[in-house]
Amino acid sequence: MSSALLSDIDNASNLVELFLKRADEKGDAPFLGRRENGEWTTQSWSEVAQQVCLLAEGLRALGLDDGDRVALVSENRPEWCIADLAIMAAGCVTVPTYITNTERDHAHILDNSGARAVIVSTEKLLQPLHGALQSTGIAEHVIGIEDLHRKQSSGFTYHDWNVVTSGDAVQARQAVEARLAGITRETTACIIYTSGTGGAPRGVLQHHGAILCNAAGAAEILINDFGIQDERFLSFLPLSHAYEHTGGQYLPISVGAEIFYSEGLEKLASNIEEVRPTIMVVVPRLFEVLRTRILKQVEKQGKFANYLLDRALNIAEHEAARGKKRKRDTPMDAVLERTLRPKIRQRFGGRMKAMVSGGAPLNPDVGYFFQAMGLTMLQGYGQTEAGPVISCNRPAAGLKMDTVGPPMRGVEVNIAEDGELLVRGELVMHGYWQNRAETDRTIQDGWLHTGDIGHLDDRGRIVITDRKKDMIVNDKGDNVAPQKIEGMLTLQPEIAQAMVSGDKRPYIAGLIVPDAEWALEWARANDEKFDLAKLQDLPAFKQAVRAAVDRVNGDLSVIEKVRKFEFADEAFTIENEEMTPSMKIRRHKIRDRYQTRIDSMYRA
Repeated sequence: MSSALLSDIDNASNLVELFLKRADEKGDAPFLGRRENGEWTTQSWSEVAQQVCLLAEGLRALGLDDGDRVALVSENRPEWCIADLAIMAAGCVTVPTYITNTERDHAHILDNSGARAVIVSTEKLLQPLHGALQSTGIAEHVIGIEDLHRKQSSGFTYHDWNVVTSGDAVQARQAVEARLAGITRETTACIIYTSGTGGAPRGVLQHHGAILCNAAGAAEILINDFGIQDERFLSFLPLSHAYEHTGGQYLPISVGAEIFYSEGLEKLASNIEEVRPTIMVVVPRLFEVLRTRILKQVEKQGKFANYLLDRALNIAEHEAARGKKRKRDTPMDAVLERTLRPKIRQRFGGRMKAMVSGGAPLNPDVGYFFQAMGLTMLQGYGQTEAGPVISCNRPAAGLKMDTVGPPMRGVEVNIAEDGELLVRGELVMHGYWQNRAETDRTIQDGWLHTGDIGHLDDRGRIVITDRKKDMIVNDKGDNVAPQKIEGMLTLQPEIAQAMVSGDKRPYIAGLIVPDAEWALEWARANDEKFDLAKLQDLPAFKQAVRAAVDRVNGDLSVIEKVRKFEFADEAFTIENEEMTPSMKIRRHKIRDRYQTRIDSMYRA
């Protein structure tokens, strides 16, 4: 059966074809689950397949044609999966968007993608979207999964989900199957927008084959290292993120697994215990939070529990250093298997085979902690431009938390002369939508230039040592372009220069150099002596600059907002080596000088 699963993925012409094959095999078995009115409910594979085909034909009935883009604005829920598959089944291209997007973000994506239709889940999510729809004037149709309470608008037409998905199910399936004959692995499946160093989000063209290649590589790891049986995924990360889109949706579809949708971060712990997933795809920040909670709970349980915890961590540390357990640790390991570890595993539902961390670098200590607790932790590496998974740790290759594992099946890796990691294979995107220059810069001779510096260790595992690009990847795995934020900050009259930080951090913080002329005027207006260093100590002065930061925050998405800032001691200049001759800030120089101050902005 396992070899048949891989063969199905390898031979599938497109994602929808593979889904319908699994749906026919699984029939009335549960597929998509969600919590409604306090109870977990599921839809079967056959029910979802019927909805997918009906929605696909509903989209065609609205006049949508092959290659048309359809934006999808929704929280994680069964309809997200149904809509995504239906858009592709209609011959169209999905354009996922974050539910945290501002009106400005939506306007850029709608305008750049040329989306003719939008599927939105709720009235709340329609609010920032509505203005973008009106200002761009491109989308002709808006389909509400729930009642949007709006039936008329200039320029586009509202449709109810239930109306668009009505029709003859048999005829819809036949029409979809006829259309699928013309959709190949080379056909664009979705355009996922990711921020570039220039600030404006770029649309990554992911084709069906890229996602199928990823799914096959991940499925092989599951099959060979864990076995496939009654798998259940808990979907938590945003499905608009390439990591969850592939790992949390198309991987489970590929192996015939169930997908249950979490109710959000505040209910995640209870959802895990209730759903009892076997696989979870998450970001490092979640593991850090869970580790802290576990440590605090164990500390309250007395000396013996803390002794067991210390011994478990000690054993894990030695195993990591030696590559195998010490013989003398075997008796204590057996004790831990009867005492501490079962309790921890139960908090994760008791069936967890593996938790896969990706989207941002994982602190090795966090990985080893969960290994010590008896939970298998894998770290993956990739980027949206590669489907997005390039490599993943796996037990068979030896788990080493300061690596991101060997390249996955179907992935070729090379190291350039300057140490940049290059990737080739079916997983590589076809390019950036309507951005030939950036495409040609990123993909050269078939090799994707990742922008990351790294090497392969003696066992063929990838080690990432640095990042060529300045992109901030926060602790949740979101990409944030610092230049965009800095550029917006320095447009304010109060601010002359700015550098923002946030890599592996929970939010963006900034170092700011006030504008000298504005500061002089402020001092005169407030009867203060003009001494910039002393002015920066005044709460009223900082509050005035805070007002400028808040103005900028009003035009930024949630993940881009500058939560805290401190003042730099002086301007960034060529003379103090904090600027290049071409007037670009030297981030590493500034960070070296102000690291203590930057760190202070992340302390409670």
